[in-house]
Amino acid sequence: MTVANLIIRFKKTIVTLFITLMILSLAGMLFVDVNYDMQDYLPDEAESTQALEIMEEEFDSGIANARVLVGDVSIPEAIEYKEALEAIDGVTEVLWLDDVMDIQTPIEVSDTDTVETYYKDENALFSVTIVSGQEVDATNAIYDLIGGENAVSGEAVNTATEQEMTGTESMYAAALLVPIIIIILILSTRSWMEPVFFLTAIGVSVLINLGTNIFIGEISFVTQSVAPILQLAVSLDYAIFLLHSFQDYRNKDYKPEAAMKSAMKESWPVIGASSLTTIFGFAALLFMRFEIGSDLGLNLVKGIILSLISVMIFLPAFTLVFYRWIDRTQHRPFVPARFEGLGKKLMKLRLPVLILVLLLLVPSFLAQSSTTFTYGMGETPEDTRLGADIRQIEESFGESTSIVLLVPNNDVGKEQEMVQSLENVNHVSSVISYATMVGSVIPQDFLDDEATEQFLSEHYSRIIVNTEAGTEGDLPFAIVEDVRDIASSYYGDEAVSLGESASLYDMKEIVSQDNQLVNLLTILGVGIVLLFNFRSISFPVVLLLVIQAAVWMNLAIPYFTGTPLVFIGYLIVSTVQLAATVDYAILLTETYKNYRRYMSKWQAIKTTLDDKIFSIAVSASILSIVGFVLWMTSSNPVVGSIGLLLGRGALLAFILVITLLPALLVYGDTLLQKTSLGMKFRKEEKHEDSN
Repeated sequence: MTVANLIIRFKKTIVTLFITLMILSLAGMLFVDVNYDMQDYLPDEAESTQALEIMEEEFDSGIANARVLVGDVSIPEAIEYKEALEAIDGVTEVLWLDDVMDIQTPIEVSDTDTVETYYKDENALFSVTIVSGQEVDATNAIYDLIGGENAVSGEAVNTATEQEMTGTESMYAAALLVPIIIIILILSTRSWMEPVFFLTAIGVSVLINLGTNIFIGEISFVTQSVAPILQLAVSLDYAIFLLHSFQDYRNKDYKPEAAMKSAMKESWPVIGASSLTTIFGFAALLFMRFEIGSDLGLNLVKGIILSLISVMIFLPAFTLVFYRWIDRTQHRPFVPARFEGLGKKLMKLRLPVLILVLLLLVPSFLAQSSTTFTYGMGETPEDTRLGADIRQIEESFGESTSIVLLVPNNDVGKEQEMVQSLENVNHVSSVISYATMVGSVIPQDFLDDEATEQFLSEHYSRIIVNTEAGTEGDLPFAIVEDVRDIASSYYGDEAVSLGESASLYDMKEIVSQDNQLVNLLTILGVGIVLLFNFRSISFPVVLLLVIQAAVWMNLAIPYFTGTPLVFIGYLIVSTVQLAATVDYAILLTETYKNYRRYMSKWQAIKTTLDDKIFSIAVSASILSIVGFVLWMTSSNPVVGSIGLLLGRGALLAFILVITLLPALLVYGDTLLQKTSLGMKFRKEEKHEDSN
């Protein structure tokens, strides 16, 4: 008995099974943790990761991850604020002026640079350490303590903001997207209920994908924000292909069961090829050493497989159970399924488009690899509380980032010598350590634990290097290199560093290496699927060239506009855009091949464009709108960047597929036939031309 016969026989059981799995998955979603800390996704061999592990083993307190500004306070009042901050649940340490100097000494005769790191113009700036997992509660308590006129910023605040906004923004994005997608689908169908069938089939697979993350245990905030919507947008085509085919056979007076069997058989090659290219493309993300990519890749691969299963098993069963709903809600077509004469008009653009793309291709390739990147969360919007607080702190105290060095504590004299070298590094404002706080004369054994616990453990000495620079960019990264070089010259590989700028420096080094590997694997994976699907050497090259040209143009735009690009967004979209939009090229090329068997190349390409441009436009518009809505609704610069690139990329891919690809197919017609296995085109007559 065939799979189709089994689905028809047990259709109600299948529908019940999938609905049950969906309900269980909804419950499972509640037990999936979301990780907002990008540091956790750096590989084990990254220096900052190794340093974090050592510090967690050796020291009770962590690294400062928040800066709290309280204005218009005296030193005694600042001390009171410090004590109040220390009393907040989740705050493990607060570092201020009294920790680095004797505040009984008048500040007028103290070291100005040290004082102004913490106290300036009656503004007090505290370095606060908030324990991982308690960022939201601790940050809210700090806001309550300091009020709206003061400010707080830092990694912990970024994490807290993302935790509070991600769920709300995902719901807001879904509330915008679902009605828009339904409108697009209504325009492309003849029944009010068909869009519900599409969304039900893919929605069930999306929820099962989210629920099965319980077996992974934890996903990244990027995956939480992007994967469900991306899965919906990319795999919705599969449901459309199957149900449209089913309706076509029913219009030919097939009975529902026979129509579904024929539809499954007819649509499987297109759905199978589309899903395989997408799966292989997304699978390339699994090889990223920066594990946010592999986390997203795993969820997308799992999601596409579940969507494929849902479309080929659940949707046929669901449709056969409820097809009468489609019959009872028929409406006249709002948009013609075929645009007669459009292909002829588009083919008149073939030479200008070909010349334009050839002129843009090399500059786009060079520009997209020369874009200015950010490697962290990117720039926080100024219209948010966090963005305003960051600006307020920087206006009062300038940009500042701490680098924490961990070195063996077996030689205080060597440590003091290294600290002096660190103090001479450009843009280092102060260095705080056991050697600077206590000095090398007093033996450690003569001091109580309270005097040494911040800086000394059983094996390591902790040194805090305060810099007058931000967290990332040429200057902060140069400082990280200088600090690491000095530490290495004294302690070799035994010296390790961490901190936000150190982590972002490691991230830059790692994701830059990931970029070439992931792009190569994506192209190879998709190319292999196309090779077997078309049984051709040339067709995969043509299709990949068209989509890759759209990718390069998309990623080159930030270079020409002078806009920094979040590198995670760049890396993910350079993979996702290729994997998600190559389906448009496959559909157009497969149709052209079929028509070319009995038509001239010019007639075949014009007929193909007339027939398929609407189907491709529906797919591209859904993916593009999904991207732009993500961009507009997300306050997270990483998610917003992914959305903008995805929306623009889908639009560019659509334009090139309906203009550049047809030109390449007709101009390369003879070569395509000769380099393909068993492909026989109708012989061209001399009088046949492009008119």
